[in-house]
Amino acid sequence: MTAMVSLKNVVKTYTRGKQTVEVLHHLDLQVAEGDFVALMGPSGSGKTTVLNLIGGIDHPTSGELVVAGERIDQLKGGALARWRSNNVGFVFQFYNLMPMLSAERNVELPLLLTSLGKSERMKRVRVALTIVGLDDRAKHKPSELSGGQAQRVAIARALVSDPKLLVCDEPTGDLDRTTADDILHLLQVLNRDYGKTIVMVTHDQKAADFATHTLHLDKGRFVEERQRTEA
Repeated sequence: MTAMVSLKNVVKTYTRGKQTVEVLHHLDLQVAEGDFVALMGPSGSGKTTVLNLIGGIDHPTSGELVVAGERIDQLKGGALARWRSNNVGFVFQFYNLMPMLSAERNVELPLLLTSLGKSERMKRVRVALTIVGLDDRAKHKPSELSGGQAQRVAIARALVSDPKLLVCDEPTGDLDRTTADDILHLLQVLNRDYGKTIVMVTHDQKAADFATHTLHLDKGRFVEERQRTEA
């Protein structure tokens, strides 16, 4: 299968005062197109750093990073921002919605960076909200939504540009178990029925069980891989 994400010999270091800390140690990773991968590991293991590299938010110190067919370790500035806008949708633990905007206006935000006209933008917004089951809440502000509904709006915002890849950082970490399972079922639908490749960081084994593969990081190295077996 075609690789959506490929890390080869990736090193990531941070400088803290006079000390250099190596967070990722010569990491290799392949995520196939259409896969749903969960990244797990203790605090400080490097899993969020991996997610930030894959999403083009951060750069590796060394190594090769190919995502959606592009050497993003070689992209900078506007070129990287355009690549990110076209290829990646982000879902965060705390939704990151603009409180003064309605659900539909929050979902529209990524499209404001494109050349699409107003009518086309709103058509895409309606499709995204319908996919996540919130077309009837389009005019509601975040304060008028439950936590699960707010996360669905955030997922619709991630989907509205029709990206190839969704990167999810603890997407159910602020939700109760039942609501979390609803969100995870939605991610499964996006993966299975809409062909989205998903890489999700989670500390929750029950959340990881929804993925097709689980990778465990410890001190910047992969130490274990599990594949879901269907009952």
